[in-house]
Amino acid sequence: MTILITGATGQLGRLVVESLLERNVPAGQIVAAGRNVAKLEELAGLGVQTRTIDYSDPVSVREAMDGIDKVLLVSGNEPGSQRVPQHLNVIEAAKDAGVELLAYTSIANADTSTMALAADHQATEQALRESGVPFTMLRNGWYLENYTDQLGGYLQHGSVFGSAGEGRVSAATRADLAEAAAAILLADSQAGTVHELGGEAMSLEDLAREVSAATGQSVTYQDLPEEDFARLLAGAGVPEPFARILADSDRGISRGELLVEGNDLATALGRPATSPSAAILAAASDLATKGA
Repeated sequence: MTILITGATGQLGRLVVESLLERNVPAGQIVAAGRNVAKLEELAGLGVQTRTIDYSDPVSVREAMDGIDKVLLVSGNEPGSQRVPQHLNVIEAAKDAGVELLAYTSIANADTSTMALAADHQATEQALRESGVPFTMLRNGWYLENYTDQLGGYLQHGSVFGSAGEGRVSAATRADLAEAAAAILLADSQAGTVHELGGEAMSLEDLAREVSAATGQSVTYQDLPEEDFARLLAGAGVPEPFARILADSDRGISRGELLVEGNDLATALGRPATSPSAAILAAASDLATKGA
């Protein structure tokens, strides 16, 4: 069985390849693909096959599918007009290649979400259902790194800013989501399944409390109207369209749209997901080490 991991030059895809190797999948049965194969040299040195794939280039997509049994389609990083056509190129190539399973990294609660960020995922899921390709949906929750990567800013300002109100988000580490993807790719009878993958739920007030506990510095949550939060993000250097998407995502959190029910992630992992407190504590330790 040969498994193609698209987007392997990105953080999630790379972690999935590493997780497959840790699960003793022979390196020669893994194909790591990305737009810049030079970034995959280390994996190639381990015996992993590497191929060029550009979702916008149907020829490269079809060539990457040659001899493939299972595919992980890591969603593209260009939300908006480009992403769905790119995903369609992969789905069509997978269909023509006769793959036995295509796993797609979607978003939590994709079927009911009203978040702007969910629209491309909803269109891709619909295309997959209509394609005839055996599929499994990996509906990934928010990355905990969306918060832990901002730890320095939280400490600088003494605040976590957002517009999520009292809503809770089932965030998980990128590594946990990658490990779950690897496990699901290797599992039997996955065609037609949907996995809602989220970790321990927390509010942004909980996040601020955990940051305070991990660092010994008082950090509070400052809840802002959505438009004010978007302006704050833009003022901090976030491109305005993406700032609006992030603020809209916080609105989604306030409505419970990133709250994942059930234990699909823990089931796939065979253990509890990494808790927010553990992830924040590790990030605080890393920050302290870098500052030392």
